[in-house]
Amino acid sequence: MEKIAINNKAEYYKISSFIFLYFFTWSASIGLLAIWLGQKANLSGTVIGTVFAINGIFSVILKPIYGYILDKIGMSKYLLYFVVLMSALMAPFFIYVYQPLLISNTLLGIIVGAIYLSFAWYAGVAACESYTDRYSRLNGMEFGQIRMWGSLGWAVASSFSGLLFNLSPAYNFIMGSVASLIMLAVLLSLKVNVNAANASEVLTKEKIAPADVYALLRNRKFWAFCLYVAGVAWMMFIAEQQFSRYFVTFFDDVHQGNAVFGYLGTVQSGMEFVMYMVIPLFVNFIGAKRGLLIVGLVVGARLIISGLCESHLLISVLKPLYGLEICLLLVSVFKYIAEHFDKRVNATMYLLGYQAMLYVGNVVVSSPAGILYDRIGFENTYIIMGCVALTFTLISLFTLSACQSKWRQHSALDIAGNN
Repeated sequence: MEKIAINNKAEYYKISSFIFLYFFTWSASIGLLAIWLGQKANLSGTVIGTVFAINGIFSVILKPIYGYILDKIGMSKYLLYFVVLMSALMAPFFIYVYQPLLISNTLLGIIVGAIYLSFAWYAGVAACESYTDRYSRLNGMEFGQIRMWGSLGWAVASSFSGLLFNLSPAYNFIMGSVASLIMLAVLLSLKVNVNAANASEVLTKEKIAPADVYALLRNRKFWAFCLYVAGVAWMMFIAEQQFSRYFVTFFDDVHQGNAVFGYLGTVQSGMEFVMYMVIPLFVNFIGAKRGLLIVGLVVGARLIISGLCESHLLISVLKPLYGLEICLLLVSVFKYIAEHFDKRVNATMYLLGYQAMLYVGNVVVSSPAGILYDRIGFENTYIIMGCVALTFTLISLFTLSACQSKWRQHSALDIAGNN
């Protein structure tokens, strides 16, 4: 891990604590959402797919708005305050609003839930990560070495969230609300230095305008990046939505499956924590484009093998690989955006071109995926998804723009030295 300047250490610990608490809260509650919808709200696989699809619609609408606001307000923390306050309402919302509505009026419950989850989580996490990326570059830090604490937060909560869920999901939601209040205190103490030495490389005096968004939408690189997200990231995240339901089928006792899934979530997040220490250096060496392509290969292989395996041991080994995919994808995405897009639209590009595009996948693919799970089984559906991911990885080899890499620089030096 690279050394952090002494005068930045306190702020590094604060922003890392904020990310830790945010993902701790997510893991303790939203991480078990698919299981909760199936076991506590008694929804079928098809309806659960519809839930995620509707969630995606509201997320697609809200994420670009969040991105535009972030680019407009710069390093101001007002949007993050709103996200954290919404998160703090988790326990009363799930216990007294969401579950009763899903049981009594499913459609209304799905819509109300989608609005809340988008404000606090599906768009909220994107805003937090985008702000953290900008904060890290402003203070000479690596985003991945801050984001790794989010993985640790997820791991800590996952270590007991499954067992706590078996007692009562209400305990998970109450714990999430309490963690959110602590998160608010950390955010209040976070200092932002807009006069840092490298501020000019991260921030711009010219704030984003609607014309900048229009120019972004006309950029060929924008749509090439979106094509990659549609083919690879869609398969990766949509397959994960109901993976917990597939996973527990490998166990005779569903409660044992819930607990083991929670333990593996800890292993996965532990892997993310370790990998975030080295992945930024790895992506710097090979370049962001190669990082994205490697993600596509791993996603395709994991999904195909998941569909073919018949052992609970093998599926348990495959589950933590999602952690490797997550950290390599996220670091590569931020570095690709920073290299190829104007800093005025940095947050907008991330929340529109990546995050919102992810949830377009929820709208387009989640419901059909849920139908396929019910009709042809998880196994065949995952094999299809894996093949799609590999196909789009091959296409992206030619459509994504080349990125700077120490590997290429070393190769150029070797060639020059041999001439």
